[in-house]
Amino acid sequence: MRPNLKSPLTALAVSAGLAFSLTACDSTMNFEQGADAQGHTAPSALTIKANQAVLQQRPFSNRVDFENATKGLISSEDHLMIDHLEGGKVWDMPAYDFIDANGENAPGSVNPSLWRQAALNNINGLFKVSDGIYQIRGYDLANMSIIESDNGWIIVDPLTARETASHALIFAQKHLGKKPIKAILFTHSHIDHFGGVQGILQHLSDAEKAELEIIAPEGFEEEATSENIIAGTAMSRRAMYMYGKNLARTERGHVGTGLGKGPGFGTFGFAKATKLIGHSNKNTSIDGVPFEFQIVSGSEAPAEFTFYLPEHKAFCGAEMVSGTMHNLYTLRGAKVRDARMWSSFIDEARIQFKDAENYFGSHHWPIWGQANINDFLEVQRDTYKFIHDQSVRLMNQGLTPNEIADQIQLPEALNKDFHNQGYYGTTKHNSRAVYQGYLGWYNANPATLDALPETKAAVRYVEMMGGAQAIIEKAHSQFNNAATMDVQAGKDTYRWLAELLNHVVFADKNNAEAKVLLAKVYDQLGYQAESAPWRDVYLTGAYELRHGAAEKGIDPAVMKEVLMETSVDKFFDSMTVRLIADKAEGKKLNVKVTFTDLNQSHLLMLDNSVLHHKQVDKNTPADATLNLTQALFVKIIIGEAGLKETLFGDELSIEGSKLDLISFFGLLDKPEGTFNIVTP
Repeated sequence: MRPNLKSPLTALAVSAGLAFSLTACDSTMNFEQGADAQGHTAPSALTIKANQAVLQQRPFSNRVDFENATKGLISSEDHLMIDHLEGGKVWDMPAYDFIDANGENAPGSVNPSLWRQAALNNINGLFKVSDGIYQIRGYDLANMSIIESDNGWIIVDPLTARETASHALIFAQKHLGKKPIKAILFTHSHIDHFGGVQGILQHLSDAEKAELEIIAPEGFEEEATSENIIAGTAMSRRAMYMYGKNLARTERGHVGTGLGKGPGFGTFGFAKATKLIGHSNKNTSIDGVPFEFQIVSGSEAPAEFTFYLPEHKAFCGAEMVSGTMHNLYTLRGAKVRDARMWSSFIDEARIQFKDAENYFGSHHWPIWGQANINDFLEVQRDTYKFIHDQSVRLMNQGLTPNEIADQIQLPEALNKDFHNQGYYGTTKHNSRAVYQGYLGWYNANPATLDALPETKAAVRYVEMMGGAQAIIEKAHSQFNNAATMDVQAGKDTYRWLAELLNHVVFADKNNAEAKVLLAKVYDQLGYQAESAPWRDVYLTGAYELRHGAAEKGIDPAVMKEVLMETSVDKFFDSMTVRLIADKAEGKKLNVKVTFTDLNQSHLLMLDNSVLHHKQVDKNTPADATLNLTQALFVKIIIGEAGLKETLFGDELSIEGSKLDLISFFGLLDKPEGTFNIVTP
């Protein structure tokens, strides 16, 4: 059954996680000669020159990462494809077969450094890290680790989706033998590290489940179920750009995320932790295996731990460290992360776990040897601190976020390794995050204090510059002349043309010539990007200029299991930000929602075009009361049950005025996550 996206409650589910099911509409736009099937144009002479220059900027002769990424391989699957429970594919590694195994033959349309990273992330299979520790890599965005315990296995981070986790577990059992699963660890609160838990649990007997420990950091449940629930619609739409969901897997499309290949777009689940780790219980034993936990909440995730296994001399860095510079600010949109705190946590781990001889993490491949691990942690530590300290230094000199981003560069000492380069986060957008974290959006220039919105400004820019056609002709000329410039000047020209042509498109969204040229510019910026999210953002922008924006939003049903574990008050938080103030003006209503299975009542109070809510006694008076179960409430949210039909059905009861209730829900916005981004 298709979700009822017109339901105001269904709109709440858009906030529950990443948007993994948007599709774009077809277009009748004619593609330029030499374009690929999605319309992406060939790399320009300037782009080819810029990408060739990268070969001189990185130590490509260093093959240690490839040695580490293949070390300990037990078995791999030649044609790794995983089916979705409802049809289609969740995982398709053969789609990336166009990337050569050594990562040495980058086409002109891919930054050679990113191509190398994409080749490394293509390596998949079951690996032995050390005696008693195994990893399954390349079955999802994250890794799933297996630690042998006294009586079975401890699973660490069971991937994003039920389908990928189940397939990975079966593959491991095939080669390692079946053992009881005694514990599951969630290292942090991002869905690619817990969303596949039901794919593990489905293979356990009731007796095994009864004895199973599920261990997570303090604050995990709150963060895992509520992340993005307020601004989830906008974040979900933007995530489609960041992850390149609609891009073909080709040398002119998506090649990976830098952090891995991409999320498993399957069935997401959740399970409550039986034990939470905080500062008071950092040292513990799990089925006979001693663990020393480090609480790093507030670094890469708001609830996160790393851990050390003293008997194995092994350090699991979770996602605090990985084989890329990470995000202080993620392009899908989120609160900025504290670079200084992040750096201090890495140093704490370096000192506390100095005896580690094996490192493994939630992404990428392990590292062996105390000296190598120490060097890795030092460089990761100093990368975040350098970005923080130098951004603040320049900020205090009065530089704006754009000026800081254009000026800041890693020093040579931090630019000789691959593992801290901008494959996921970048120095540029992370420096802006530091500025934002301290000073916010305003750059202190009065001209930006009350600037015109983009479309209004665009119309005036275009008029002032002599009209759209004059701008387009000059833009064509500058685009062609970029090939004659030195690399930096040429790249700056593309950056300028993106800004210039964006004004033309926002002044007239039907100007096909401007959209075609802007899409070509975005192609080139994407091809040059070392960051996979930057590449996907540019190429998705080009794709939507050619094909149009998304036709439909996310399918809320994919988050059903997670929503069932979400505190109901979070849905009311989301409801308050969907109130349409103009429609609510002058109205005063009190609506009560009673969850009969939870024995909870929540009062929604509308006045002054503002909606408040609070938990109340079930006898609290209201204009209308809705009595239902949490399960039915979630079914309405995800569209499995229509709101109006349910209101007049037998599955719930209403006290007071049904008309008031319907009128109230009619005041709520119904965002579907399909808003335009590259056009007004």
